[in-house]
Amino acid sequence: MTAATDPVEAARAWAAQDPDEVTRAQLEALLARADAGDPDARAELEARFAGRLTFGTAGLRGELGAGPLRMNRVLVAQAAAGLASYLLAREPHPSVVIGYDGRRNSEVFARDTAELMAGAGVRAVLLPRLLPTPVLAFAVRRLDASAGVMVTASHNPAPDNGYKVYLGGLDHGSQIVPPADAEIQAAIVRVAEGSIAGLPRSDAYETAGEDVVDEYVRRTAALVTRPQPLKVVYTAMHGVGWETAQRVFEAAGFPGVVSVAAQQEPDPAFPTVDFPNPEEPGAMDLAFAAAAEHGADLVIANDPDADRVAVGVPDGAGGWQRLSGNEVGWLLGWRAARRAAELGVDRGTLACSLVSSPALGVVARKEGLDFAETLTGFKWISRVGDLLYGYEEALGYLVDPDKVRDKDGISAAVEVLALFSELRAAGESLAEHRAAFADRYGAFASGQISVRVSDLARIPELMARLRQEPPREIGGIRVEQIDDFAGGFGQFPPNDILRFHLAGGSRVIVRPSGTEPKLKCYLDTRSDEGTPAERQATADAALAALDAGMRALLA
Repeated sequence: MTAATDPVEAARAWAAQDPDEVTRAQLEALLARADAGDPDARAELEARFAGRLTFGTAGLRGELGAGPLRMNRVLVAQAAAGLASYLLAREPHPSVVIGYDGRRNSEVFARDTAELMAGAGVRAVLLPRLLPTPVLAFAVRRLDASAGVMVTASHNPAPDNGYKVYLGGLDHGSQIVPPADAEIQAAIVRVAEGSIAGLPRSDAYETAGEDVVDEYVRRTAALVTRPQPLKVVYTAMHGVGWETAQRVFEAAGFPGVVSVAAQQEPDPAFPTVDFPNPEEPGAMDLAFAAAAEHGADLVIANDPDADRVAVGVPDGAGGWQRLSGNEVGWLLGWRAARRAAELGVDRGTLACSLVSSPALGVVARKEGLDFAETLTGFKWISRVGDLLYGYEEALGYLVDPDKVRDKDGISAAVEVLALFSELRAAGESLAEHRAAFADRYGAFASGQISVRVSDLARIPELMARLRQEPPREIGGIRVEQIDDFAGGFGQFPPNDILRFHLAGGSRVIVRPSGTEPKLKCYLDTRSDEGTPAERQATADAALAALDAGMRALLA
């Protein structure tokens, strides 16, 4: 089926092969209305059949429903068969390990994938139950698999699901990048030319043993060498993190972590949050309330598939605040650099996405380490050579590259607990640690503006306006240089990104989100003048000016 195919004809063909009673009934109802001349029904069919989901920043991701522009069993079957074809063309006896989280249809999509892979002649190994994404990423390396599939939509809204692909071998368990994504997509399109009803299936797939999970727990807990007593509140955000995280915390020497009961068990409806993303306003309110009740030292929040982590700390005024993804990023980067020095490691690379704070680059240069800046997405960060540590500001951290080549919210949580243990053992507060960072490297501040749209055409319109009428100043701060990545920039391939360099070392980056209907603006400021407190005040003031200026530009 192509975009030129009549949507009614395409919907009939899709319904004829759909094994899911729910999505088949959706199409049949729409077809009945369209046949009766209902223009709204035809418009809905056009919206579902005007194209197909393709591999983006995090594989396939979209709203559940019938049609090639939704996530459903037909689309997943086509993806699984296409991936199988790709793997069989790469090697004679490929293997794939498959995981899934607690979203609607995740287990169904995972079992469909296992059956179709086995039917195609690929050795398929299904993880034993719903588990965090980092366990699947670990299993790809642990089982020496040719590929991995994780069925998850991570922190997307409740109606969504997704399909994330990793490659083993020379890709070392990282997510797919070009040209593999396009080659897999081409194989999927070839499968989609026929009916999934004719695809061979087999129940001869394997189920992984608990030893895979046990080894992930053991190796993650080993990141902590000197645990100190800490009062910790944890939330799984209605996802799959708690069971595995609790085991890791206890094995690492942090028993008695308090779980937010209302968000502890997997629930695909995410009833207590508007968006199941710790970055969103209000998402951590229940955790902060529990922290106040229990007199906690810090809050740890995973997103629903536990590949991201947020950290909450007392705000000094009786309340709680979430540390920015950048602040956690540069503090953990500083810890990684210090640990490397303690171990006598005199080479290695700290890496972050180009939209993350410049602070990590300053740390690397000051400590004699290499620094790499990549496009957004851990599929790029994880491939950096001699990687010691990597992060992106959207709460993603890779703290143990030998174990997992993807962001890992549970390992990162343990690393945070290890940092707080070290501070407690040294009698140092977080405020003192922040001041020491500002004294050594300068003070940094970062912020983000997300413009969520209902009409996707609004995003290219805003980007075009910024290109055609570039600002000379933002928030009263002079723009000194503009980098347009549209035609490629430096080592980066063409990308829809604008970067504004401003006086005083400030920076603004604007780009469309790769996973959500948003235009994202990343704001960064710095100061090296005065005491640590004066430096921070200067950076914070510049950030406030940039925030006000960008909001006015995008209004």
